[in-house]
Amino acid sequence: MSIVIGLTGPTGSGKSSVSRIAEDFGFQVIDCDKTAREATEKGTDGLKALVLAFGKEILLPDGTLNRKALAALAFKDKESTELLNKTILPYIAELLKKQAQNRDTLLDAPTLFESGINEICNKTIAVLADREIRLKRIISRDNLTLKEAETRINAGKSEEFFRERADYILHNNGDERAFLKRFSDILKEITGGNLQCQKNQNRSN
Repeated sequence: MSIVIGLTGPTGSGKSSVSRIAEDFGFQVIDCDKTAREATEKGTDGLKALVLAFGKEILLPDGTLNRKALAALAFKDKESTELLNKTILPYIAELLKKQAQNRDTLLDAPTLFESGINEICNKTIAVLADREIRLKRIISRDNLTLKEAETRINAGKSEEFFRERADYILHNNGDERAFLKRFSDILKEITGGNLQCQKNQNRSN
């Protein structure tokens, strides 16, 4: 029977850095941000729903999604962010369920709980980090100003939101070795210790 693990956490927490460890253990890793792009491609029902919610100004002249324009509208306050999630997450969830069928899968999903995708997961893991560290990561990653990064963090869920819902909590404040070791231990615990690191196994062959 396949295992599905949901990986989530607030923006800038550094959760994407654990995906390669899951792959070493044979997990299919699905980047839900990429799936979100698929759900909002030109002509999709997801994009049509976004236009109804936020207006035609979120479209480029060729009819594709202007992600920067959408972000400016969707992250300006919590109400707008909730509207974004309510509008597009059902379409993303439908795609993810298809992709996760019959394979051990790690879902890298920032909106794991809001979308309801956690319901198809055997276990869920939330990655947390201090606010100042998250700000630095977001500014570097997305080339944002400090004000833009603070706006994005403020529009997201609190740490308490994740603590109350996730089965496991991982802290990622800079000690990468300890962070990845803890994640490996969690994977082994979830799988009952039955999985082996294929990377190490391959090296010994």
